[in-house]
Amino acid sequence: MPTKKSRKIFVLDTSVILHDFNALYNFHEHDVAIPITVLEEVDRFKKGNEMVNYHAREFIRGLDKISHDNLINQWIPLDGAGHGKFRVLVDEKTDIDSTELFGSKSEDHRILNTALALSRSEPKRRVVLITKDINLRVKARAMNLDAEDYETDTIKNLDHLYGGKSELHLKTKAPIDQLFTEEGLTPADLEIDTPPCNHYFILKHSSASALAYYHPGEEKMEPVAKRKAYGITPKNAEQTFALHAIMNPEVPLVTISGTAGTGKTLLALSAALEQRSLYKQIFLARPIVPLSNKDIGFLPGDVQSKINPYMQPLWDNLNFIKNQFEQSDKEYKKIEELISTEKLLVTPLAYIRGRSLANILFIVDEAQNLTPHEVKTIITRAGDHTKIVFTGDIYQIDTPYLDEHSNGLSYLIDKMNNHPLYAHIHLEKGERSDLANLASERL
Repeated sequence: MPTKKSRKIFVLDTSVILHDFNALYNFHEHDVAIPITVLEEVDRFKKGNEMVNYHAREFIRGLDKISHDNLINQWIPLDGAGHGKFRVLVDEKTDIDSTELFGSKSEDHRILNTALALSRSEPKRRVVLITKDINLRVKARAMNLDAEDYETDTIKNLDHLYGGKSELHLKTKAPIDQLFTEEGLTPADLEIDTPPCNHYFILKHSSASALAYYHPGEEKMEPVAKRKAYGITPKNAEQTFALHAIMNPEVPLVTISGTAGTGKTLLALSAALEQRSLYKQIFLARPIVPLSNKDIGFLPGDVQSKINPYMQPLWDNLNFIKNQFEQSDKEYKKIEELISTEKLLVTPLAYIRGRSLANILFIVDEAQNLTPHEVKTIITRAGDHTKIVFTGDIYQIDTPYLDEHSNGLSYLIDKMNNHPLYAHIHLEKGERSDLANLASERL
């Protein structure tokens, strides 16, 4: 059993609580402390419809359950075996005042003072400030205070993040021919190990090639045909795979990653429209991430005028699909009808909470701006006959406390691969225009 000396004390910043409201319970036998300043900041986040407001409320409720004793005067054991103790810190008096050192009396500096005061009062124990705020970590280290990122749901090695596809160069053309026979093609025929469930392949031999995926139920390869989806034709093998995954009725969870211009959102929308008759409703949603991380309440106008700028990329893709047809075409009119009857709903992700997710095709765009817990919350609300598609670019993150290692999309890809209910494809080739591709390559 760890001794008191070997147990660390982790001091949590507000950013950690708003990222994961259960963070108190993720430090095993070590003790956890929260500065009173953090409680004050969390309290200001408790009102609102965003996921961060939900996290604040859930943390406050959890704190209420364990505060049967005075959290300020004593360490209280956290519920459950294997956990340490918890306490709220109020002492901000220390030999080095961060407000003087950094020239302002901000809440971050009060948190630094509290953590430093604790380290002085517990000289035999290691005190570590845990924060998602890079600036705060830098300042803490400048004061000789240990500081680390919250890494409970962090992906360590992105170089090995699942990509969803492989390219095989064959010695003979025979496997390609066998793929289209009744006998079919197995991994053993290709002399490869059993691939992940729903993994995609580009099979090549000289001038011959074929697209395939591994069907986990049949335990063999099946051909993937290039097909249109509501007027949109895939332009490369990756896009063909993406459409196949979204339109595969046996796979209710799909992720599509890739940089801007690879067609992630467009393919998801076109596939959804192609399958409109299979679902009661289509939801197209994305998280609102305002500039400077300000709430949309700061913007002028009513609610709809405030959220429209954030939803515009979804409308742009939808209009692109509509413009594949003439206004007199039934396909064009069908989109108009779906929108007017709210069978197709474009909305901020926060506005979905509380709605039934049964018999829904649910597209979540810009999923890299979600935390792992937010992604889990969405998926665990899926009802019968619901399909969820997450799209995003893990390297283009607009929230201050997430990065390519800690965002919800990376976490989902890492944790879900090789399950029969899940498929993923990473898109690499940009298809907007030659000019856009040139800018991506050279600028």
